[in-house]
Amino acid sequence: MRKLGYGILVLLGVVIVIFLLFNVLPADPARLTLGQRADVASLENVRKELHLDKPMGVQFMLYLNDLSPIGIHTREEQQSSLNGVALFGVGGGKDLVLKTPYLRRSYQGKKDVWEILTEALPGTLVLALAAMIFATVAGIALGILSAVKQNTWMDTSAVFASVTGISAPSFFTGIIFAYLFGFVLSDYTGLHMTGSLFDIDPFRGRVLNLGNLVLPAITLGIRPLAIIVQLTRSAMLDVLGQDYIRTAYAKGLGRTIILYKHALRNALNPVITAITGWFAELLAGAFFVEYIFGWKGIGKVTVDALEKFDFPVVMGAVLFTAGIFVIINLLADVLYSLVDPRIRLSN
Repeated sequence: MRKLGYGILVLLGVVIVIFLLFNVLPADPARLTLGQRADVASLENVRKELHLDKPMGVQFMLYLNDLSPIGIHTREEQQSSLNGVALFGVGGGKDLVLKTPYLRRSYQGKKDVWEILTEALPGTLVLALAAMIFATVAGIALGILSAVKQNTWMDTSAVFASVTGISAPSFFTGIIFAYLFGFVLSDYTGLHMTGSLFDIDPFRGRVLNLGNLVLPAITLGIRPLAIIVQLTRSAMLDVLGQDYIRTAYAKGLGRTIILYKHALRNALNPVITAITGWFAELLAGAFFVEYIFGWKGIGKVTVDALEKFDFPVVMGAVLFTAGIFVIINLLADVLYSLVDPRIRLSN
């Protein structure tokens, strides 16, 4: 409950920052909504509808009211834009409403921002999950190999590769991979510079194409892979020096059983911390990777919206990503207790 409270405070801080940031920009939301040729009367009507005619403090409170799961709204607003249930009336034609957070509407497509993000979310989740699976499996395997083969060329190579992976920004790696494997060597790899999870075939419609997932997933997974390699190596070296490991060897247990059943499980806590933290990081870090590879997800939607000054979409995407960070960090605590019972006992 304490961490849930911290998460709510984090989200409130994010709301304040993005509200102030996008309300000090010189762009006129009313003109962005109607276009450059709109007449004065129409612009004033839109400004009134978006509450731009009210003081900044009132605008912020109205924005919080829209974002809150429980808010006060008119019956007209409930019918036109909210997906919720009226709890009871508060007077003046308004009700206290239980609802999903209302992220308002896109300036460009007039579409509900929540709908835009939920349509793009599966693409981002698939990409982040594929990148995390690649980073976890390869990272733990290389970390164990590096620890078991300490001070050999395998260990040195794994450490060098991990340092290189940490040092390379995802957007730079993405450009190199897209050009090299998706263009120069495309005839050999069968991969393309851009593409999404589904291709459009003129005869079959939407066709699943997992090949388009390879380059963006590897690009996105390189940095967490590098972290996981180093964490696994360090944790395994620490655990392998413990007395109970020597006792297990003395009892005649096989090396494989000792490594995977005893050593690895006790070395997983820092690795789980990295995996859960990096999975949330990947959802945010996917922005430019999705844009580079033309992958249809929240990142590409957000960058496209930023280019068009479609502020509600950008603000909604930032809040959406912040919410995912908070949820994943809460779930990480549950995973810790499952992997290491000592955490349950200490709490």
